[in-house]
Amino acid sequence: MAERGVPSLAIRDLNVFYGQSHALQGVNLTLDRGVLSVVGRNGMGKTTLCKTIMGLERAASGAVALHGQALTGMTPSDIARLGVGYVPQGRRLWRSLSVDEHLKLVAVKGGAWSVERIYSTFPRLAERRDNLGAQLSGGEQQMLAIGRALLLNPRLLVMDEPTEGLAPVIVSQVEEMLLRLGREGDIDVLVIEQNIGVACAVSENVAIMVNGKIDRVMDAARLAADRDLQQALLGVGRHAHDETPDTAVAHAPTERAAGPTKIYLSNPKTPTRWSQSVPVRVIEGSARTVTAAEASSARKARPMRARASGAPGDVLVAGTLDTKSAELRFIRDILKGEGVRVRMVDLSTSGKPSGADVPPHAVAGFHPRGASGVFTGDRGSAVAGMTVAFERWMQAQDNVAGVIGAGGSGGTALVAPAFRALPVGVPKVIVSTVASGNTEQYVGPSDIFMLHSVADVQGLNSITRQVLANGAHALAGMAKARRAPAPAAPSKPAIGLTMFGVTTTAVRQVAAELEGEYDCLVFHATGTGGRAMENLLDSGMLAGVIDLTTTEVCDMVAGGVFPATEDRFGAAIRSGLPYIGACGALDMVNFNAPETVPERYRGRLLYEHNPQITLMRTSVEENERIARFIGARLNRMTGPVRFFLPEGGVSALDADGQPFRDPQADEALFSTLEGTVSQTMQRRLIRTPHNINDPEFAALAVATFRELHGGGARRAAGA
Repeated sequence: MAERGVPSLAIRDLNVFYGQSHALQGVNLTLDRGVLSVVGRNGMGKTTLCKTIMGLERAASGAVALHGQALTGMTPSDIARLGVGYVPQGRRLWRSLSVDEHLKLVAVKGGAWSVERIYSTFPRLAERRDNLGAQLSGGEQQMLAIGRALLLNPRLLVMDEPTEGLAPVIVSQVEEMLLRLGREGDIDVLVIEQNIGVACAVSENVAIMVNGKIDRVMDAARLAADRDLQQALLGVGRHAHDETPDTAVAHAPTERAAGPTKIYLSNPKTPTRWSQSVPVRVIEGSARTVTAAEASSARKARPMRARASGAPGDVLVAGTLDTKSAELRFIRDILKGEGVRVRMVDLSTSGKPSGADVPPHAVAGFHPRGASGVFTGDRGSAVAGMTVAFERWMQAQDNVAGVIGAGGSGGTALVAPAFRALPVGVPKVIVSTVASGNTEQYVGPSDIFMLHSVADVQGLNSITRQVLANGAHALAGMAKARRAPAPAAPSKPAIGLTMFGVTTTAVRQVAAELEGEYDCLVFHATGTGGRAMENLLDSGMLAGVIDLTTTEVCDMVAGGVFPATEDRFGAAIRSGLPYIGACGALDMVNFNAPETVPERYRGRLLYEHNPQITLMRTSVEENERIARFIGARLNRMTGPVRFFLPEGGVSALDADGQPFRDPQADEALFSTLEGTVSQTMQRRLIRTPHNINDPEFAALAVATFRELHGGGARRAAGA
């Protein structure tokens, strides 16, 4: 296990010579984690960089380290044993060995990547498993070279021109595999790539190599969108003799930490390919100091890609065709009759042949252990494995116009996690036998539309035909409606607010103050409400949160009916955005009707909120546990934090003269928070003498939000 904070790959002042030719000229490059692309014209030193990392070329000076361990001077075999896999330019296969022999020769038992997983990732190799290396096409050879490297289960994978000379369909497969490796996070990848589209798609940042050095590291999205920049830096669409940008200008980094930073130029004078190494004293003497604004320390997750409103896309009909073929094909035919583009996704685990557009093996390959993690021979584990694989497969799709499934409890549980992975707004329909009961475990924080099947989804009959047709027509209508030109996007950024009945007054006052500047989305703090808000924050759809009602933590701690999960506040931790929260409704645990209150709580202070909801006042001990959980989560946030402690009461029932007023329990909550939270200038707890529903409290919350968000939409509009 690598030390926390140590980069996966660190290259410092690396110099390599071929005789008198200075091939690598003081290369500095860091791959913290995930995928990093390196691009550049031919002859810039990219392949030499790969070979030097692998020990195939000797460095004249400088260092290469894997998770902090020096590689410089090691043999290629020792470097490979330490966990560096290599996909060389030109593939380097044995002409006389079969595909299967190539893979079994290097396979390591017990690793996440097995021969079966390689075959499920590249089905074409499975078809050609008995063919010799000399009998494979260029694309098949590249698949085999990649598979051979992955079977070593490396910590770092170095890939030199993996898409060179490949057909577009094979390029897409390689790109998808790189995206999957980046999402899984088990293997970090340094990819040398000439294809700008692939390089920018698989990596958040792209390093540009010019004349044997890293000229700059920049945002991939910016490079992908700027054709002129590509021409200037890489000569895309221009003649090879065009000049590269001025070296001193090119070295200015696009992002850097706050405060003074030393910028070192490995070659203070414009180098040539025959330049000698520059002495350290000259480099240090030529360094300059710059100061830049602080960048967010949080690495934001990319929101899942999905079909935008008004764009073309496919409707997916998903389910187990070995048991529900007639029903699913009936739905497909109705959708096609409505003029909707449809793909069938088969999630069967029986291993039977499939005529679906997306067969089971194509989905199963997305399991962390590949198809072997799905087709286990045991029905229970196979279905569980396919559920995981289908969710990961869905996250990789970027042209989904809608989804529909049909089945009983098993079929519903199989498709629901993948449906939930789609962004809000993408139509999602499940026709299910369990739709008339408790559907929270299936719907969760998403916008899944569940339709009760009435009769079991087991063959077509007079009932199921009508219900399945209704579900199909409903999905067709939603999908076609999204084809229409989308209305003008709101000019106001969206923010999330959490509310409960006993904090309604506070949230309404805050929303009323901000609705002119922000699109205020209010979430009912009933377990799924908090998860829905955090789901949108994770997806990048919220510009901020005012999390005044954190009551779901009470139910998680004491066993109420509206509990949070252990990931409560996780989206705020991951986003790095300013977080504003409060102790709203932390004075109560929720149960259903009075007779459902657990026996151990029957002697506690209970309040009938309505005939179906009974509230229990939290105790000193429970408030201390609640505060320790919240405090630990606040400590993990990297953005500015302001968390309010309303001494006048945390809810309408905790105000003076109200049944839940308990200053001792509230003080236990506040003091434990103060003892748990590591307060800094960025992370602060704020005591206020007001009740959470008082106008003064709402005014304070609004002023704090505007302070942390710099005036928001109002300032952007020039108000």
